[in-house]
Amino acid sequence: MFKYFVVLAFVAVASAERKAAVRISPDGAFKASGTVYFTEVAGGIQITGNLTGLEPGLHGFHVHAIGDITRGCASAGPHFNPQNVTHGGRNASVRHVGDLGNVEADVNGIAIFEFVDSVISLDGTNNIIGRAVVVHQDADDLGLGDKSDSLTTGHAGARLGCGVIGTLSSTNGSEKQSTFLSITLAIIVAALRRLL
Repeated sequence: MFKYFVVLAFVAVASAERKAAVRISPDGAFKASGTVYFTEVAGGIQITGNLTGLEPGLHGFHVHAIGDITRGCASAGPHFNPQNVTHGGRNASVRHVGDLGNVEADVNGIAIFEFVDSVISLDGTNNIIGRAVVVHQDADDLGLGDKSDSLTTGHAGARLGCGVIGTLSSTNGSEKQSTFLSITLAIIVAALRRLL
């Protein structure tokens, strides 16, 4: 019985999801706001969001390199691009890590979305924790347009809203190990109490 509980505790800790979130706040006179969640799943990172205050239609949606919004969204820097490649769509073979394509707002200016991205991560080289998410005024042309900034920004226009991505659960291996040890110790103590 005791071995069974230890195995269960190990499986529970090993399968814990890593999560992050960002609260989008308006920039300047714009009204874009909402919350976006990032959850580690089998195929990558599941992204779910609910944004309001947008014009109906498509809006560029990117992770930017710098987690600084002290001067508004402008201080978030360029797209997160550790491989130093050209801009592309979410499903393109060549793209910035931060290229998450477009989100679409309905006639009420609300964008509700959910998709999985296989490039961004919550650890390692493509880690988005501590970086900024920016929602843009215009549609991202996914690097396929004829504008001078198509291969750098997707010609997505002004930055309507932004926020810095923070963790909702541990992405640190030592913290996971500490949690596992705490759970295991609690199970051992409980088992010993039953035996005594």
